[in-house]
Amino acid sequence: MKKQPIGPIGEPLTLPNGTTVPLSPAYAVGHLILLSGQLAFGADMKIVGGGIVEQTQQCLKNIESLLFDLGLGKTDIVKSTVWLVAKEDFQGFNKAYAEFFGNHRPARSCVCSELLVDGALIEIEVVATVKD
Repeated sequence: MKKQPIGPIGEPLTLPNGTTVPLSPAYAVGHLILLSGQLAFGADMKIVGGGIVEQTQQCLKNIESLLFDLGLGKTDIVKSTVWLVAKEDFQGFNKAYAEFFGNHRPARSCVCSELLVDGALIEIEVVATVKD
């Protein structure tokens, strides 16, 4: 993928209730692609069942899908920011995260915070780099 022109990528998200969220799925600036935070929404736009491991896997799957559509992959990720609802979930999250990334280790921040979507245990946003 070549460097993108500065600006939003993708269509705004529309929730099941018809509300359009005022954000872009991704935004390009220079050689960086900034992805909006991803929750564990499945194809039906509902938070997936299970616990922190399943929700982490779904967030990462959503990220991978967005990157794939841009011709990028998980090894293009250079930074991630993670919000967990409960610090007790860190171990399960970290295991699923490590399995996803393998030997690739982007910079990461992780904090605990309440999330705005009921049932969401985790949100992950990433920054990816575009190579010429």
